[in-house]
Amino acid sequence: MEAIENAVTLPSQKKIWIDLDNSPHVPFFLPIIEKLQGRGYQLILTARDSYQVVELLRFHHLSCKVVGRHWGKHRILKMLGTCLRAAQLLPRIIKQRPDLAVSHGSRGQLLSARVAGVPSIVISDYEFAYVLGFLHPDWVFTPDVIPSSARIRARRAVMRYPGLKEDVYIPRFRPDPSMRGQLGLKATDLVVTVRPPATEAHYHNAEAEVLLDAVLGRLAEEPDVRVILLPRNEKQEHVLRKQWAKWIENRKIVIPEQVLNGLDLIWFSDLVISGGGTMNREAAALDVPVYSIFRGHLGAVDRYLAEQGRLTLLESVEDVNTKIVLERRAEARRDTMKPRAALGFIVDAIISVAEHQRLPTRR
Repeated sequence: MEAIENAVTLPSQKKIWIDLDNSPHVPFFLPIIEKLQGRGYQLILTARDSYQVVELLRFHHLSCKVVGRHWGKHRILKMLGTCLRAAQLLPRIIKQRPDLAVSHGSRGQLLSARVAGVPSIVISDYEFAYVLGFLHPDWVFTPDVIPSSARIRARRAVMRYPGLKEDVYIPRFRPDPSMRGQLGLKATDLVVTVRPPATEAHYHNAEAEVLLDAVLGRLAEEPDVRVILLPRNEKQEHVLRKQWAKWIENRKIVIPEQVLNGLDLIWFSDLVISGGGTMNREAAALDVPVYSIFRGHLGAVDRYLAEQGRLTLLESVEDVNTKIVLERRAEARRDTMKPRAALGFIVDAIISVAEHQRLPTRR
């Protein structure tokens, strides 16, 4: 994709600033960016060097200004890092003068937008996400499965869109048939993709690490199983490589050497086990069996998927040993990638706010 910041500006065109704060935000915002560009908007893109954000920007050929980094798991350092990043963003934003700031929960953007007097939209699908207690966005967009009783605050309005966050970008996914070859997988392998918990996130519960050990311990002993392990950062990868060195050496456990499309990994897996929300929901959206070892406050989206039988919650080591079904699945259904309403709702709402400072009227 060409450098978005240099797009030609029409006389009446509004500027929309999108901040990519975490890895899942890159695929999520790609179709939104394309739709907004197609409707004549100039986009200012910034990103934070957090987890695999930078690698994903390169993977998708997305031109973006990277500002700031991840500050680890300690809350005080997180707050200081947020304030520092907001200060780093301010000069650029004051110069660019966007009409609207949009993110999927970027605290740095929210703070700098407020200081610069830029109206803000925060999209969120986890009602227990840590927010700056003294600061709320002007508008919040959430999936409609999150009840109105959830503690979600906005200065102006909350909009609930149909479906889930993953419905925005799943329909554009087209499987890459070379994925199995890239990972050296054999036709006889029963493939399990495993995503460890986000140990540096504010919502992390150490119980998830116990479950991860139990999961890898069980999978390593199962014949024909090949594990694709996806560490969240270099620090976590170093720990896992040391702990599971024997199994990594004999390629029972494979840690990819480069960033790959997570949807491809899910599509060609027989099942997925993850300690984070996005990969769980992506697997559910693609109709791939998925197990969650997340042990923080369970959000409404995951509760909904569990109640629908599309997500299995693992809450103990016993669950790891008794609930996980290791079997090859039938070929995935292509109709899981049919268009869904979420993208249109979100894009229309962003445009309505940018143009009229209000949400669109819907029948």
